[in-house]
Amino acid sequence: MSPRSKAVAKTKSAEIEIPERLYFRIGEVSRLCRLPAYVLRFWETEFPQLKPIKSSTGQRMYRRKDVENVVRIKALLYEQGFTIAGARQCLRAENKPERKQSALPFPTTTNLKPIRQGLREILTILSAH
Repeated sequence: MSPRSKAVAKTKSAEIEIPERLYFRIGEVSRLCRLPAYVLRFWETEFPQLKPIKSSTGQRMYRRKDVENVVRIKALLYEQGFTIAGARQCLRAENKPERKQSALPFPTTTNLKPIRQGLREILTILSAH
């Protein structure tokens, strides 16, 4: 098997190989992650990151990102000892993009002199008319 055909999600207890596919049924995710299907359905209600779509037959279809999230949630809950609320908060913090605000340039008096001069010239032009 080529390195591109499968990706490995590492956890402390075992490595979970996620096949390169677009969608997985709940039973497949259950076998891959070694979790009962009812746990996956419960986690869907607790973690907004898990949003499997439903097929026309009503079957839950997990995307690859959903399966990776299941692996991450399992590691947080079972290996790192997080509570569900703590794992939810941890995932939210991981997925939140960091927003760094750059400092605004503070004008110095040397920068303001040409601006003041230009404004005075505009004022004299406008007052003359």
